[in-house]
Amino acid sequence: MPIKIPNKLPASKVLAGENIFVMDETRASSQDIRPLQIGILNLMPTKITTETQLARLLGNTPLQVEVELIQVSSHKSKNTSKEHMLAFYKTFDEIKDRNFDGFIITGAPVETLEFEEVDYWEELCEIMEWTKTHVHSTFHICWGAQAALYYHHGIKKYPLEKKLSGIYKHTVTYKNPMLLRGFDDVFHVPHSRHTTVKIEDIKKCKEIKILACSDKAGLYAAATNKGRQIFITGHSEYDRDTLKNEYLRDLQAGLNPDIPENYFPDDDPEKEPIVSWRGHANLIYSNWLNYFVYQSTPYDISEIK
Repeated sequence: MPIKIPNKLPASKVLAGENIFVMDETRASSQDIRPLQIGILNLMPTKITTETQLARLLGNTPLQVEVELIQVSSHKSKNTSKEHMLAFYKTFDEIKDRNFDGFIITGAPVETLEFEEVDYWEELCEIMEWTKTHVHSTFHICWGAQAALYYHHGIKKYPLEKKLSGIYKHTVTYKNPMLLRGFDDVFHVPHSRHTTVKIEDIKKCKEIKILACSDKAGLYAAATNKGRQIFITGHSEYDRDTLKNEYLRDLQAGLNPDIPENYFPDDDPEKEPIVSWRGHANLIYSNWLNYFVYQSTPYDISEIK
């Protein structure tokens, strides 16, 4: 089944070229099907790239998905044109009276700041509180996961000695978790962050199940008991060159970054990275949509609470 996104969104052309079924708004309006309403609060600076990455994964399922792109009004994007934001994004005030089957809160490059120092923190707290009554299941990514763990459960983040960047091995630690159904015993995930959360802190919270971890990268996946809140500390959605582009950006900025681990063949940035995480990226998003959204969300979306 298709993903419905605005006709002129840059992701639409990219996904159509990859044979992912993108339905335009005109055709979607003629279908007698209630699509899943998925909101994406996009806090990443490279918004068009993130839109495409998430739309690719949400569109690779048997379910019809309708995406709404959302921005915070208390922060202006410096890396995406004003025209793009006006054309394709809504503010929280514009959607706060709606309900959503699923909602994604992305990462953001603000990890070195304390949560309360982030200029849109108060607005994000308002949105995270709103998700408790207006969203059936919320999927938090990287810094978005750390922010949600802190806001909802009081779990702190801690600075790392150096940036964690690369592709890391993970194992499933919870027996038969639905979110990770079909995963291999060992699977790979990209990480790119300066901070972490401590597994021992999460274990103290009875509401949260730890689902998967890495010896090097720490926590990867956790969820509340009914999957209303899901926390993913890695970037399964990343493309082949995302870590490469981040590395080159940091290099040009004079930050002297380490080469991302387990990413370039022979640790040679001149060689093309090998993708080893795409299968599991597709699985985690399809499992989320199937088991935590589609199968349990009310048919009447107004009944979500």
